Amino acid sequence: MQFESVKKKLGFGCMRLPMKGSEVDYEEFTRMADYFIENGFNYFDTAHGYLGGKSEKSIRDCVVKRYPRERFILTDKLTENYFEREEDIRPFFEKQLTCCGVDYFDFYLMHAQNAANYEKYKRCRAYETALKLREEGKIKHFGISFHDTAKVLDRILTEYPQIEVVQLQFNYVDYENPSVQARLCYEVCLRHGTPVIVMEPVKGGTLSNLPQEAAAILEALNGGSNASYAVRYAASFENVFMVLSGMSTMGQMEDNVSYMKEFKPLNDVEQEAVMRVQAELVKEEYIPCTACRYCIEGCPKKISIPDLFSCMNQKKRYQDWNSDVYYENYTQAGRGKASECIACGKCEKVCPQHLEIRALLKVIANQFE
Repeated sequence: MQFESVKKKLGFGCMRLPMKGSEVDYEEFTRMADYFIENGFNYFDTAHGYLGGKSEKSIRDCVVKRYPRERFILTDKLTENYFEREEDIRPFFEKQLTCCGVDYFDFYLMHAQNAANYEKYKRCRAYETALKLREEGKIKHFGISFHDTAKVLDRILTEYPQIEVVQLQFNYVDYENPSVQARLCYEVCLRHGTPVIVMEPVKGGTLSNLPQEAAAILEALNGGSNASYAVRYAASFENVFMVLSGMSTMGQMEDNVSYMKEFKPLNDVEQEAVMRVQAELVKEEYIPCTACRYCIEGCPKKISIPDLFSCMNQKKRYQDWNSDVYYENYTQAGRGKASECIACGKCEKVCPQHLEIRALLKVIANQFE
């Protein structure tokens, strides 16, 4: 394994933690973190903006304060919302260390890189600052998380060969997706000899809650949850050294640990079944939103865009009345309806999936309103 401190191939993505209302459920998160570590896993991933700043502090209180530093690996990220010039970066980095309660990060990533924000990172010498922090021992490994075309990724890895790792959205549905370009981006990493961390292996939960026809294909294998095949698919690629799972329940944790503790790549029969599931899903028209929620922060109408997309997907797949109920729930208490979109385009500028959000909101308004 390229990074010796990494024990196993499953990482705990801390963007979707167990919640009690608007607060992280510390008791449940502690229980999950203990189970994770006790079973030999040690990789935690966060960012300052996850859960409105609560993710970092939850890791501090539930993991960092309770385990020796060498027992866990912690990845954090430099997000573009938190700096405007080079001088802002170090103070923000130090704030992140304080929020997490650590003296260094094992991995530090330039967050959600794309063609547009890469220019800002270059202008502010963010990469150079991170590399200096690595020289000082405050970062052990330097990398990027990425949401754009393979051409843009190739440019970044060419201009900064010091990048040690790339975090990519990678799953069996997006493998040939012309928008995400998972395969093409993975192949760029191979050419540059750069290991890959996988995010969204279950595509925001979509691949755990499959339509009946697709689910039946995996059920015929007689063993394993829908999510297990998605995670193992991603982990089966040779250049993938870590697969993140955003676990929010103990049941998800136990399931993931059960098949990743002694990881085995998909065999030929399982691989063929997953490809059949992929074909079934591609036939459906649905909105490929991963619920990263980057779009919500700048929305002037406070439209809960990922939740409305989820309602639309459920309506398309199951034609159930529950979708209408949830739509009403998500458009109350000051949260805008799809029809209230003013088409400012802020959401589309930050969408990792490059979705035509404004047009999709019009379709949703017609469906639900």
